[in-house]
Amino acid sequence: MAQTDDVFGVRGPEGPRSHFPGAVIMGKMLRQGRLVKDEADDQRRAALVSALPQIDDTDSPLLAQLALDARRRIELRGRRFPRPAATRVITVANQKGGVGKTTTTVNLAAALAQAGLNVLVIDNDPQGNASTALGVDHHAGTPSVYEVLVDGAPLRGAVVQCPDIPRLFCVPATIDLSGAEIELVSMVSRETRLKVALDTYLAERIANGEEPLDYVFVDCPPSLGLLTVNAFAVAREVLIPIQCEYYALEGLSSLLKTIQLIQSHLNPTLHVSTILLTMYDSRTNLAQQVVAEVRKHFPEKTLRTTVPRSVRVSEAPSYGQTVMTHDPGSSGALAYLEAAREFSERGAAHAVGPVDGLPGGSSRTQNIVSTEEDR
Repeated sequence: MAQTDDVFGVRGPEGPRSHFPGAVIMGKMLRQGRLVKDEADDQRRAALVSALPQIDDTDSPLLAQLALDARRRIELRGRRFPRPAATRVITVANQKGGVGKTTTTVNLAAALAQAGLNVLVIDNDPQGNASTALGVDHHAGTPSVYEVLVDGAPLRGAVVQCPDIPRLFCVPATIDLSGAEIELVSMVSRETRLKVALDTYLAERIANGEEPLDYVFVDCPPSLGLLTVNAFAVAREVLIPIQCEYYALEGLSSLLKTIQLIQSHLNPTLHVSTILLTMYDSRTNLAQQVVAEVRKHFPEKTLRTTVPRSVRVSEAPSYGQTVMTHDPGSSGALAYLEAAREFSERGAAHAVGPVDGLPGGSSRTQNIVSTEEDR
């Protein structure tokens, strides 16, 4: 006997929701109403942006930044980003430390979640900085990614919700993870343990009638050990943050070679989808030269948005927050919000370059109307 699930659908013994034709009609009406509202909002934003004073090359960097922030506030505040057709699994990696991997991971995830998308962050770095920034407890003994990798525990048991953002979830990292690479050496399928756990968790959400995840971000340590290999094996995309300094460019070729090895032996669907330039200072020639060099070699992968150096971005983790909640009006928060919009819009029409391998994405079952109209 099927149990009533809601006014439009029933929940059968198999689990996923099925719907009466009335739900389809209601879904179409809701979508049309949302499109009309979005179009009106876009027209209002365009009118406000056109009223802003024009900035040219003769203006100071400070004035240019203030004008850019004003435009971003108008264009991005309250905007909903496009939902991907399939769960996007992204590993944020760079073997050089201090380039903004964790900062980029948590702030992009927070920006997407604030825009109405369901996002999971897997903290795969023993330092646990992503867990700290998301306000998630990660003291020793807390269920974490260590138990998932080493003990084979279900990922569901380690997933916790971020206290500040309802649609943002995290799998924390504890200090135990620092010894995981040694313990993984002798284990069977040591490179794909995180992939198996995540695929199982995504399938469980569908089977239980839960909303599917839109994005999964995996934060990596600044190395190319087994933890990073697991992150590459689980992902379909790689996002590379590059600090706007010379040293950040040196290790990029090694990272790209490692990704090609993973493509050949472990994960043919892996590809570099995005490069984000961080810690940009428009006042220095060096930063401008690094930006020009990266965009010259990776024109299709590099986001137009650059993230400026920002005290607010740096101090937010000390409050157990991302900059998106600590100071949403700051230059850093607005830059990450625009980067998140650009990232989501690129993913809506995802294409794979000639050196990338095959396109990939974690497929998810369609529930007819289901969660699309509930959000």
